[in-house]
Order: sequence, then structure tokens, then C-alpha cells
Amino acid sequence: MVLLDFVVGIPSPKLHVPHAFKPTRDDRGWFINPIGPNPWWTVLAALVPALLCTILIFMDQQISAVIVNRKEHKLKKGCGYHLDLFMVAVMLGVCSVMGLPWFVAATVLSITHVNSLKVESDCSAPGEQPKFLGIREQRVTGLLIFALMGCSVFFTSVLKFIPMPVLYGIFLYMGVSSLRGIQFFDRLKLFWMPAKHQPDFIYLRHVPLRKVHFFTAIQLICLVLLWTIKVSRAAIIFPLMVLALVFVRKAMDLCFSKRELSFLDDLMPERKKKLDDGRNEAGEEEEESQKAMEAAAAASSVQLSVGQTSDLEIPKQSSDRTDPSEIIILDEMSQTPVWKALTLKTETL
Repeated sequence: MVLLDFVVGIPSPKLHVPHAFKPTRDDRGWFINPIGPNPWWTVLAALVPALLCTILIFMDQQISAVIVNRKEHKLKKGCGYHLDLFMVAVMLGVCSVMGLPWFVAATVLSITHVNSLKVESDCSAPGEQPKFLGIREQRVTGLLIFALMGCSVFFTSVLKFIPMPVLYGIFLYMGVSSLRGIQFFDRLKLFWMPAKHQPDFIYLRHVPLRKVHFFTAIQLICLVLLWTIKVSRAAIIFPLMVLALVFVRKAMDLCFSKRELSFLDDLMPERKKKLDDGRNEAGEEEEESQKAMEAAAAASSVQLSVGQTSDLEIPKQSSDRTDPSEIIILDEMSQTPVWKALTLKTETL
């Protein structure tokens, strides 16, 4: 698309890049005075906005790290939450002193990077779905990504020909592709999906559909409120509103049971939930079969004790039945597996 735009000469908006490697403003150097021409009390007044920014950066970093290190990704190497947060804090200090954009976690880019490194099995049979095997854990792609980002300052003569619609399309694709597998997005689609066409989600088995819609509506309202605050003049309180979601989640305990919330808002992956649910059902069936066997054994012991004191009369199948619809209880009992086993034990005694 970039080559086509360059050859045809479409008058599209291009990426704006500086022509020289220098600070963007001529009245400042590479390092910035923390106070500058401002009075001394501005340092104390900046503590409150700084606290809000700290909350936002901390939650953004930790949420991104939790999503990347989910158990369903089958990562073998250990996670480094504290090390990541420490590096973010160091880079924030360096960027602030030099007047550069803050170095924070990019949730969409991180999820897209993890999805690009997924390893799946080869499909041998027609129609067979590939099986997820894990993530190709290495440092090459991350090193190359940041190396190219650093080298981009020397490629400004080429980057200035990239149309902005191309960049918007790439970012839109990355955002849409990262929505796949997110439970909130899957529950949004249930509003317009008939019941017979709904996928086999584990929370649909254990939570009524009306409560699923109610939970999704609460999340959607919170999302709309956050977006409205973010694009308004009150964006300074956006970190506080993000923190307020913790209390909203706590208030949901009054409307939902703990079991329902464990399926609607639990960190356990969907696949793991289905496996656990299958194990529970198998355990219940095994317990029922064990009880049935114990009841049959108890009945067998009672019949054997009776057979030791008197002859046990075993009903024989009658061949004088003329009406096929006529049912004789004794004849039917003699054909049951329990009665045959009882007969065999009696004969051996």
C-alpha cells in the first residue's frame, strides 16, 4: 500500500517526522530542569497529579503482565513482575528528565506479540483443529523490535512517505485481532445470538443467561464511563475511576453469588474450567456407580444369609406365555444381571 501510494501519488496525509536528530523545541536542550521558570510550590502541587499517574501506570503495567503470563499460554519461564515494574520506573525517570514520552506497557502490542509466537500442532486429518502447544519463548524478537525502534530515528527520510491511513489500518487490525478469546467480547455477542447458536461456554452451563447479560451490561457501562472521562476535560481523574472499578467489582457480590462470579470473572482460563467441570462430572458419576455397587453387594449378602437357612427358590422362565404384551415380574427378575450373579453365588455355596 505504501508503494502504491508513492507510485500513484495519492494526496494522503503522511507520517510527520523530524528532519534532524535534535530536541523538538529550539528553546530547550536534552535535559530539562525539573522546576524551570515555575515557582517552588508547583513541586508540592504536582504531588497529587503524580499520584494519579502512578496509579494509572502501575495498573497498566500489572494488567498487561497478568494477561501475558496467563496459565493458558503455557509459559515455561518464570514471570518477573517486580523486575518489569522496576525497569518501567527507571525508564520513567530517564524519560522525564529528558522530556521524552513515558515508557509504559502497551497492552495491545504485548498481546499481539504473544499471539504471534504461538506454537500449534500440525493438522493431519481433514477438518481437525490445530492443538495449542505453547509459546516460543525467546528474546530475539523483543531485541529486534526495540533495536528497530531505536534505528527508526535514522530512517526519517523513508518513514515520511508512509501514509497515515496505513498506520491506522495496522493499529486497527492489531486491536481487533487481540479481541479474540476475551470473555467480555464473547459475552457481548450473546446479546444478538439465539440460544441454539450460542457456543459451549462454561459459564453458560452454570450461570443463567439473564445474569450473564446483567454482568456484561455492568462492564459495558463502566467502559463507556471510562471512555467518556478519558476524552473529556476531566481526564485528570481517569486513574481514580480505574481504581474505582475495584469497588464496583466488590459491590457485585451483592448481586451475584461467589460461584457465579467464579465463572464470570475468574482468572482461570476457559479451557481449564471445562476440564475441571468434566472432572467433577466424572467424579459424581463414579461416586453414584460406587454407591450402586455397594447397594448390590449389600442385597447379595442378605440373600446369601437367607439361602443358608432355607432353600432359595429361583424363579424359572415360563414358556407358557401366549400374549407378548403380558409381563410376569418373576420372569423378568430372573433375567437381571444382579439376580444371575446371586444365583451363581448360591450354586457355588
